[in-house]
Amino acid sequence: MSADIVRFMDEHKITMATIGGHGFGAKVATATAINNHNRFTGVICLEGGPLDHRYYESYQELASYVEAARNLNIENLSAPEALKKVSERIHHPKWRQIFLQNILTERGTLQWQCNMEGLYKNVRKQLPEVAYWGPSYGLWGGQALALFAGQSRWVHLATNTLQFYNVFPRLEGKFPEQISTFADDFDSPLNHWLHEEPADQVWYLSQRISRWLRWNDGAHVLLADKSEAGWYFLPDRGFDTVTNTTHGEYTPEHVHHNYLYTDAYEKSR
Repeated sequence: MSADIVRFMDEHKITMATIGGHGFGAKVATATAINNHNRFTGVICLEGGPLDHRYYESYQELASYVEAARNLNIENLSAPEALKKVSERIHHPKWRQIFLQNILTERGTLQWQCNMEGLYKNVRKQLPEVAYWGPSYGLWGGQALALFAGQSRWVHLATNTLQFYNVFPRLEGKFPEQISTFADDFDSPLNHWLHEEPADQVWYLSQRISRWLRWNDGAHVLLADKSEAGWYFLPDRGFDTVTNTTHGEYTPEHVHHNYLYTDAYEKSR
C-alpha cells in the first residue's frame, strides 16, 4: 500500500505532502513516511499508529468478523439472505455497516468488493500485517500529530505512549499539543471513528488538525515548524556549482516543497 501511495503522488505530480490515516490507515501512513523520508513532511495518526494490535480485544473482535464474513460464501446467497446473515454474525453496528457496504452485485451474483480471502489469510498469520508493528520498522524523525478517542479500545494512552515515542521521537514532551485524546466523555462503540462521532465534536477535531497543518505542512523536517523558516540555514537540495558537489547550497528556508515538478525552487536561489 505504501508503494501505491507514492505511485499516486508521482502520477499527480506531488513531490512532498503530509500523510495521515485512521485506524489501520495510520499504520500505513506511518510506514509510508518512514520508507519515503524525501516525500513527506509530517504524519497524522487518528485512532491508530505504530502499535502491535494482535492481542487487543478490539482487533480480535474484528478478526472474528473477517472470518465470519469470509465463511458466508455470499456468492451463493441472495441480497436479503446476505443482509440477514451479516447482521447475525457481526454485532458491532459500525463494522456491520462497513462489511455491508463492501458487498456488491456482479452479473447477478454477490461478491465482496474487498479481497476478503486475502484479508482472512492475513489475520490468520502469526504476524498479520494489518495488526503487527515490529521494532525493526524504523522511525519517523519529522513532525507528527497523534489523536485518539478518550475511551479508545484501539489506543491506550496510558500504556501506548512509549511505543509512539519510539517511532515519533519528536512527540516526546509534546502532550497534549501533539499527542492527546479527544472527546474524552464519549464512551461508545462508535468512538473509534472520532472523525464521525460525536457529530458535535467533528468540527473541533477538524480545526485542531487544520491548525497543526498550518504550522507544519510543508515545513522542512529539520525545523520545529514554519515559524523557524528564514532563521536557520539548512542544506539545500540540488547541485552546488561552486563546490561541484551534490550536497547543494545552503538556503535560509524550505522554499518550495514541490521541487520535483516546478521551477520555482530553482528560480528562488
